[in-house]
Amino acid sequence: MFRFSVFSALSRSLLLTAFLFTGVFSQVNSTERGMAIGMLDSTKDAIKKNYYDPTFHGVDLDFVFEQAKERMKVAPTRDALMVTIASAVLSLDDSHTNFFPPARAAEIDYGWVVDMVGDDCFVTHVKPGSDAEAKGLKPGDRLVSIDGFKPTRQKMWQMYYRYFAIAPVGKVSMMLFSPGDEKPHVLEIQTKIEKTPGYVNLETLYTRGVVRHGWYDNEKIDEFEQIGDVLIWKMHTFEDTDSNIDSAMAKAKKSKSLILDLRDNGGGYVDILKRLLGHFFDKDIKIGDQKMRKETKPLIAKSRGGDVFKGNLYVVVNHDSGSASEIFSRVIQLEGRGKIIGDRSAGAVMESKFYSMDSGIGNNLYFGASVTMADVIMADGKSLEKVGVTPDQMMLPTGKDIAEKKDPVLAAVAKLCGVNLSAEKAGTLFAYKWPKP
Repeated sequence: MFRFSVFSALSRSLLLTAFLFTGVFSQVNSTERGMAIGMLDSTKDAIKKNYYDPTFHGVDLDFVFEQAKERMKVAPTRDALMVTIASAVLSLDDSHTNFFPPARAAEIDYGWVVDMVGDDCFVTHVKPGSDAEAKGLKPGDRLVSIDGFKPTRQKMWQMYYRYFAIAPVGKVSMMLFSPGDEKPHVLEIQTKIEKTPGYVNLETLYTRGVVRHGWYDNEKIDEFEQIGDVLIWKMHTFEDTDSNIDSAMAKAKKSKSLILDLRDNGGGYVDILKRLLGHFFDKDIKIGDQKMRKETKPLIAKSRGGDVFKGNLYVVVNHDSGSASEIFSRVIQLEGRGKIIGDRSAGAVMESKFYSMDSGIGNNLYFGASVTMADVIMADGKSLEKVGVTPDQMMLPTGKDIAEKKDPVLAAVAKLCGVNLSAEKAGTLFAYKWPKP
């Protein structure tokens, strides 16, 4: 199934190379090197045969992958081999075309989450009992750099890609400003790495990868809070079902106003995007044009007819609202159907397909690649890729708000709907849930 999803969560090859020697070394033998080179070749083939732009944006794919192969012949560690493949793929500078290495028989737990808010990066969550908590890392701390890398809006997804998918590390060095600090401080934080009895299923890894932070609770894809005649719907992902969407909209139709909270929603299925949009318009709506390798065709959301939501709509987004979340928000904005509030979205909206592959004979290693199948040109003739959605009204939390677990953005939107919701109460409604092993 095609997805509009962004990898929720490092400068292309330069950045990856900078991190190359920060992990724990594991020497490779000739068999492992040969299997890794096989992964490189298979990944290249998947891209050459399926990438939506046959010119690859002017990138000489053959040259890039041949250079990668030469580097792999002398790469000293397994992580170095995987980083080299990932670096070659990132030469396309495409948010949805990524290499996913073989799964590790281990769970990697950093104990912290960081996010962009405006142009600054903040620690948003610290896991209880983690080394991060013991060392004094706190929500609301502003991250200046991690292992010498300065996070930016453009590079944040690459940082998560490097740390969580390609080459996890046993320790990170963070330079931070705590709220009220005049000078930064540095924390050295250990990663919790636990061996597991088996490898994680590759499709599970992909799902974790393409959903921002990769760890939504499958039992709570949708959460709701009713305040007077206002329904707040926290939609964690578009990896949903038609019945869930219809059920949620049935709740909404009983209310005067709907606040659709798409913050941290990294996207999901194309059909779910269309299903949801169909609930807000009494006529079919053209989302945009899918620009594919061999054709361009319109992307249409079918109206639910007379059974649509006619109330007030407010959509809340942030930097981690990606792909389907962004396209939904932009359609609502272009059609004048509701107000978009929050931070500028991710700007990662390509349509992709996941290809599962294997390398070796007998004891195979399973890996994969996400390959962009289409760009979406919106009704205004523009793509959101690398641009994102600029809200009708910008609203950002401060580091102090994050530290105090307040949500002034949701509180302000509720006020626009005519209901009282304090920032303190809003911060408790949809609490972050740490990933299950």
